Amino acid sequence: MTDEKIIELYNVRDEAALKETKAKYGRCCYSIAYNILHTKEDAEECENDTYLDAWNTIPPQKPRILSSFLCMLTRRISLDRFRKRSADKRGGGETVLSLDELEECIPAGQSIDERITAKELSKTVSEFLSALPRAECDVFMRRYFYFDTVSEICTRYGFSQSKVKMMLKRTRDKLQKHLKKEGTFV
Repeated sequence: MTDEKIIELYNVRDEAALKETKAKYGRCCYSIAYNILHTKEDAEECENDTYLDAWNTIPPQKPRILSSFLCMLTRRISLDRFRKRSADKRGGGETVLSLDELEECIPAGQSIDERITAKELSKTVSEFLSALPRAECDVFMRRYFYFDTVSEICTRYGFSQSKVKMMLKRTRDKLQKHLKKEGTFV
């Protein structure tokens, strides 16, 4: 079923939208949640929460790209659960490492002013990523959006670990320079 038809099912409040969403995007949503949380049960709950969130937000929202919309929902829900778990002193692993790597480029927003500029930051990062060579962008997204491990990225693209690590480091450095140039990072 096409994304447009699935969105139309949400718009008319047909529960078949949930079934079709799970059939088409369930594996992707689960994968994102699992890469962040590393437990089957939490990943399944976040996947299901994604469907509920989609049900509650479509309409009024009209996602242009359903897959991206669902990935963003899953990522947000999973990171929220991860933060809660970390606050309870039960987190760690690749998610922390991945977030720590990015922290040197993008400072965590603490003040209201920083939160207000988050949309501007998002636009700047999107522009930066769209200007990257395809492989570099894909590796960066797999690591920092989908939270794939370096080993998983190596397997997916046939690169050595040292190549992936160097690619990520150079891309983070480029991102930091880009953000400084745009005045987003001081």
